[in-house]
Amino acid sequence: RGREGGKINVWMSHGDVIKEFAVAEIIGYTRNSPVAAFRVSVSVSNSNSNSRIYGVQFHPEVRHTEKGDKILWNFLYKICGCERNWTLESFATEAVEEIRRTVGSEGRVVCGLSGGIDSSTTAVLVSKAVGERLTCIFVDNGLLRKGEKETVLNTFEKNFKMRLVFVDARERFLEGLRGVADAEAKRKIIGELFVKIFEEEAKRLRGGGNVDFLAQGTIYPDRIESAAGRRGGVASLIKSHHNVGGLPEKLGLRLLEPIKDLYKDEVREVARELGMPPEILNQHPFPGPGLAARVIGEVTEEKLRICREASNVVEEELKRSGRYEKVWQAFAVVGDDLATGVLGDARSLGRIVTIRVVESEEAMTADFVKLPYEVLERMSRRITNEVKGVTWVTYAVSSKPPATIEPC
Repeated sequence: RGREGGKINVWMSHGDVIKEFAVAEIIGYTRNSPVAAFRVSVSVSNSNSNSRIYGVQFHPEVRHTEKGDKILWNFLYKICGCERNWTLESFATEAVEEIRRTVGSEGRVVCGLSGGIDSSTTAVLVSKAVGERLTCIFVDNGLLRKGEKETVLNTFEKNFKMRLVFVDARERFLEGLRGVADAEAKRKIIGELFVKIFEEEAKRLRGGGNVDFLAQGTIYPDRIESAAGRRGGVASLIKSHHNVGGLPEKLGLRLLEPIKDLYKDEVREVARELGMPPEILNQHPFPGPGLAARVIGEVTEEKLRICREASNVVEEELKRSGRYEKVWQAFAVVGDDLATGVLGDARSLGRIVTIRVVESEEAMTADFVKLPYEVLERMSRRITNEVKGVTWVTYAVSSKPPATIEPC
């Protein structure tokens, strides 16, 4: 509630409360939070004037907050006097020019390419800036979606004519993850192994000619979840992202992160401006650790196969019902729990698969999608019939927060 009596619904992700703020003017409050919005005048050093500091104890940037964009717009343009001289339409041109200035006329760039929208957009931006002085490294870690390897090779080697080094590291990743059940430990192992393999390939490239820069598809939510905000890491670690922090300094590469200040929906708009093909542009976001983020407990070949095949069924049924491009993410999760089923006339034990479908705009918050029962029924029937080793199918109805989109 505002001081003039107006009401809006705002969203807050934790229970901390400011009880009183003696020097501040309270301009907004809720039933549970006496100081939900405030402003305070402070003296500016070496000046006779005062400046005002504004603060809110809710999240104006998430879509759950009514008029959140308007709150930020008023602060930027009415209070601070900022000028609107940046648009997504101009971003690609400015990013390419900035990459050219940074890399120079002779610098060479190496880029880790996963086939996701973030690394793909980064690769195309850098390619437009430096051309054949970019080499992309695509590592098949065995944690990819069904058909993803073929899509990446076809798109970037044939369509975009990029130099691409392909590394088959499936066995190395599975061996590294053997016996590891903790989600954060798995993320760190995947990140460290990716860095090691990338380092090996980059050194090979440097042996045949100098490589000066590493391009990464880091986006802003990655940095928030890794507690690496724009001005210091004051947030708590939520999940490690192996594309945050870069390769070890011993590799001697400077970092290029052209989309590090963009949210996922903004990256997609930039990719559309760059002419990204539909098979890359329209695919759902995919986590850096790949299917390991959707396998609870130890990552095994069996669980990866079930996760990959079941996720493909989920995507196919969403496309069949015309809902795939209307949701943010959709996939299957598999863990260690077994459930009793019936195979023929005999009792059988099989895996439990959980379907996860969410809607979001920026991945900072997300709601589960209330799919029609007939769509869920088709997904469930196909998974139990077509994916060997599955007896039960469930549906995840948790939003972010308190849950994250990916389970691991």
